[in-house]
Amino acid sequence: MALPERQTDIGPPHYEQFLPPVIKKNYAKWKYHEVLDPGTMVHVAESGDEIYTVRVASPRILATETIYEICDLADKYCDGYLRFTSRNNIEFLISDKSKIDPLKKELKDRKYTVGGIGPRISNVVHTQGWVHCHSACTDASGLVKAMMDELYEYFTEKELPNKVRLAVACCVNMCGAVHCSDIALVALHTKIPVVDNDKVGKMCEIPTVVGSCPTTAIRPNPKEKSITINYDKCMYCGNCFTVCPPISIKDAERDGVAIVVGGKICSLRSDPKFSKLAIPFFYNEPPRWPKIVAAVKNILDVYARNARKHERVGEWIERVGWEEFFKLTGIEFTHQHIDDFTFMRDTLRTSAAFKWA
Repeated sequence: MALPERQTDIGPPHYEQFLPPVIKKNYAKWKYHEVLDPGTMVHVAESGDEIYTVRVASPRILATETIYEICDLADKYCDGYLRFTSRNNIEFLISDKSKIDPLKKELKDRKYTVGGIGPRISNVVHTQGWVHCHSACTDASGLVKAMMDELYEYFTEKELPNKVRLAVACCVNMCGAVHCSDIALVALHTKIPVVDNDKVGKMCEIPTVVGSCPTTAIRPNPKEKSITINYDKCMYCGNCFTVCPPISIKDAERDGVAIVVGGKICSLRSDPKFSKLAIPFFYNEPPRWPKIVAAVKNILDVYARNARKHERVGEWIERVGWEEFFKLTGIEFTHQHIDDFTFMRDTLRTSAAFKWA
């Protein structure tokens, strides 16, 4: 594929100019790939050419100095070629096999963690949290750090029945991939938004605020030149707060996190799946969130002991049934697990058959 002759400042550069030469040479002609160890894999082309990948964890939010360091390592061992995955893993792309061990040794010396390839957990995709987002219900970065400290071995050495994708979203707007991850945390507001009538009319566009509500809970209030909220329809999503800061929804003492499970994107063996509710709510407990971390580890450990080889979390749950999932994990079934949304009929069982252990 030839690069365009004329360069413009519209759109991103063409991806081809960033591909290693061995990938350009063998583009669309790869024969197979093989996982060599928890942090290394090789792709072999029909021509016999090979390219090796060394995967390294990252905290996603990186200091400039760290990025410079990563680039220096790529220049030293990979001719400058590396990539960031969609889950913020760093992958060094090496065409010279003899450079793999020296790279991994230097990564270890610099305190980087190599792993995440094959039937293991990968890096956690997450949102901004309290660090950057004004509407966050939890601290995504701190929660991910606490969780990965506990699950470290599942990234570096211990195997699972299949890969497990983890995610954290700091509110239900879900800038993260919690809707399609195996185990995910989604933070929740629990307070009806408080409207500051004096500021709403001066700082916000009323039609935009009304249109931001997914449940039509917001209506104009011409008398106050503001808006009113139907509390029965409010789902605490925070969309209104996002477009109009005087509508306050944050509450440090009442905000918290739910755990959802069973999502996936790929269509291998079964169709893509949305995540479903496992645990309705935990209050925030910074800085280490012990109850949330313990609950995630419990779900992962139960999955590791009971799933068949190659089964994703959602596929395992569907095979044994949700009744058995709650029994094995010890999670309490509550009224929050019953879907009463407007279109819940699409999620209801259409069979009278129950799966008993």
